[in-house]
Amino acid sequence: MLMSDILKEVGRGKRGARDLTYEEARAAATAIINGDASQAQIGAFLMAQRIKMESVDELKAFVDVLRSSAFRSPVSEGLDCAGPYDGRTTTFMATLATAFLLASAGLPVTLHGTAPLPPKWGVTLPDVLREMGVDTTEAPERLASSARSIEYGGVKFVPAEASCPPLGRLRPIREELGLRTILNTAEKLIDYSESPYLVFGVFHNTVFDRMAQLIQRLEYRKALIVQGPQGSEDVYIDRPTRTYRIDGGEAKLHVIDPEAYGLDTPLPSAKDTVWSASDQLQITEQVLRGEAHPAFVNQVMLSGAVRLELAGRVDSVEEGIYTCKALLDSGKPWHLYCHWRVSALAVRC
Repeated sequence: MLMSDILKEVGRGKRGARDLTYEEARAAATAIINGDASQAQIGAFLMAQRIKMESVDELKAFVDVLRSSAFRSPVSEGLDCAGPYDGRTTTFMATLATAFLLASAGLPVTLHGTAPLPPKWGVTLPDVLREMGVDTTEAPERLASSARSIEYGGVKFVPAEASCPPLGRLRPIREELGLRTILNTAEKLIDYSESPYLVFGVFHNTVFDRMAQLIQRLEYRKALIVQGPQGSEDVYIDRPTRTYRIDGGEAKLHVIDPEAYGLDTPLPSAKDTVWSASDQLQITEQVLRGEAHPAFVNQVMLSGAVRLELAGRVDSVEEGIYTCKALLDSGKPWHLYCHWRVSALAVRC
């Protein structure tokens, strides 16, 4: 099916457009991701999909084609943390500190991301790594397959545009559009470590059902869709967090309330406070050293406990909280972070 024919189907406006079949969507995704579609066609398709709203078949087609274009390396029994590639602007990125906590508990974690993208243009994981002195922006041709990711002690970071080059090629048109597109969802599900467990952040609860159907079809063993701060996979610490838990082919709404675990804590900063990459790194390190405001420590502990329970490493969230607190008190996550940072700097030299 030609791209021009596909555009006729999705570009008839809110009422006239129809969802593509999986095969049609895969043809469109292949043309876009392989560079066979023109810039005008790519822009038209992305805008038409935004107006129509993507179906599960269309999303899965884009995920499948991106996966086929990516360098993926399995990590046994690990957890994939799929946060927003457009970053964070006014909230703490708890998932980075949580990764070192989880790895200290024996659960391998994969993080991934790119330089900031629209619509938020927020601080992303590569921005924070750059604050550490770790450059993740090398051109893909300079990265040998074994060095596409930074991995040490159970924490793996994947620079997405190096490990899935089509994402880099599509960046200019996404920046020009300045809007959320189907790629904002699909890129987070490439699953670079072929993980059996997933935590996936969403911004609006209206997408819960659709994302649950998609993730069920992607055949993760267990997954948690989280309506976290700024569409992230982190849980709130000052109010309940809505989640969808996917387990055994079923998806169920589950609300995680920090008050139920005695962890609800007011945040120390105003909601409109802008976080820089330096701020993110500073608080991450303070949490791992046990020196941060209790709200941030508790947010990391609760996020960690929920993820440990999801992956079957503890029998309950309560047990997970005790486990996370003991680990933080021991200093093990901080020491792992220090060694990981040294390893990452050595890899990039």
